[in-house]
Amino acid sequence: MQFEVWAPQADRVTLHCDGAASALERNPERAGWWRGEAEARDGTRYGFALDDGPALPDPRSRRQPDGPDGLSAVVDHARYEWRTEWAGWPLPGAVLYELHVGTYTREGTLDAAADRLGHLAELGVTHVELMPLTPFPGTHGWGYEGVSLWAVHEPYGGPEALKRFVDRAHSLGLGVVLDVVHNHFGPSGNHLPAFGPYLTDRHQTPWGAAVNLDAPGSDEVRDYLVGSALAWLRDYRLDGLRLDAVHALVDTRAIHFLEELSTAVDALAADLGRPLSLIAETDLNDPRLITPRTDGGLGLHAQWNDDFHHALHTALTGESQGYYADFARAPLAALAKTLTGGYFHDGTYSSFRGRSHGRPLDRTKVGGHRLLGYSQTHDQVGNRAQGDRLAASLSPGLLACAATLTLTAPFTPMLFQGEEWAAGTPWQFFTDHTDPELAEAVRRGRRREFAAHGWAEEDVPDPQDPATRERSCLDWSEPGREPHARVLAWYRRLIALRHEQPDLTDPDLADTKVAYDERARWIAFRRGDVRVAVNLSESPAAIPLGPRKADVLAAWEPVESPGADGVLQVPGESAVVLLQS
Repeated sequence: MQFEVWAPQADRVTLHCDGAASALERNPERAGWWRGEAEARDGTRYGFALDDGPALPDPRSRRQPDGPDGLSAVVDHARYEWRTEWAGWPLPGAVLYELHVGTYTREGTLDAAADRLGHLAELGVTHVELMPLTPFPGTHGWGYEGVSLWAVHEPYGGPEALKRFVDRAHSLGLGVVLDVVHNHFGPSGNHLPAFGPYLTDRHQTPWGAAVNLDAPGSDEVRDYLVGSALAWLRDYRLDGLRLDAVHALVDTRAIHFLEELSTAVDALAADLGRPLSLIAETDLNDPRLITPRTDGGLGLHAQWNDDFHHALHTALTGESQGYYADFARAPLAALAKTLTGGYFHDGTYSSFRGRSHGRPLDRTKVGGHRLLGYSQTHDQVGNRAQGDRLAASLSPGLLACAATLTLTAPFTPMLFQGEEWAAGTPWQFFTDHTDPELAEAVRRGRRREFAAHGWAEEDVPDPQDPATRERSCLDWSEPGREPHARVLAWYRRLIALRHEQPDLTDPDLADTKVAYDERARWIAFRRGDVRVAVNLSESPAAIPLGPRKADVLAAWEPVESPGADGVLQVPGESAVVLLQS
């Protein structure tokens, strides 16, 4: 078997394979690369020693059986026999579901999660979005401090378990999207700097030195990241990738890394004959990210839209701290702006940032399906001090309103695990760092961060306490009892309507018309012949829909169709979806 590694700063590279050592030779055709052959098969352990150092895991390791610091293992992807023929799911018309393998079930494995995928097929979602799976120290964590960007976290089940999960999902008609982290590497178990300039001090990120996308050696680093992305999509038959915090990918080169990545992914999609999607998490409000390359954009297929979340969250909760401040001044007006224009901050002043932010989105070039809309995510729940979900403070009626606004908006909707039944379990920040100093630093930092926002230190869960993760696991007995069962039925009905009514998946943002009353706390909008009316007040609301006849398709509380005056009487904390004829 051929072994290769990029180690431009080494004078010697030794392959340690199955207990035997052999010197690698420089590759005359690829500067900085070393190569050699050795007997190996699926599961064979190996590593690379640089000069006189110890054997280190392969930067392109496909498996880390003993964790990030252990030797790598050979993975023969051809061994797995795929059972499901799969043509793929395009993003337009999709409904995503964000899932964390370690807490979706108490077992915390890919196989256990696969056993629960029938629930999602019945719910009506089209894609499962898995939070990061790359190896990290310990057993349980969010996954954003992973290393070995080509491998699957062993406690989740490793590479074979991911294939079984994807196979099962595809057999149920579900696509699979994976969250990948290109903007930083984990602080523990990361051996990449020993091999080459994977990081650069030219730029800084919240996690320290930036990933090297534009300094000397960056050609190989970019190839490493693109190669990893393509490997996930090709070898595991994934349907897309969610790209974590792309605003932290600092790149001054003429062709931005994201454009290079989208070009490569689109080429792979054409070669495979099935759609592949790149979905960015971004703080930039820059429509160029999701504008097609033919129109001068970077060509990503979609992005998370935090502006919609913030407007919806403030309308539901009245919270106004931090980045919610700008939205909380007139939350329904903010919500209306996002429903019709995508962004709230489109060149407007952001008090949280102390400057103007964003630029307008060209609705003739960017469809609404390129923006993901949501009322909850792992970030928006887990980065609260106690990881409390909306269900911890809102009535079932307001939760139904949140679901209605999310699932009938002109965006691609995304749900966060358990949201669909108003899960009573929190989702808290938890880690399992094996380095005692790092563990204590994370613990102190978390408490210090929230103490600055008025929380008592003793009220902030210890991320290293196993009980923090245990509390965050879904309780699968909840969907069978009230009020969870009623909320779940409402989600199922709304998702079914989204699939049944073409107007609800029309990507034309300009075709969404909104009316609202800030004081009375109601908002209504039109999407083609579909009308949506939401009353966030405790009091009933009379909402004018116009003279056309309208039939009720779904209502959280029983309502009569509008009379001849076109006014709909909506009970307090309730939502209605209608079809006009």
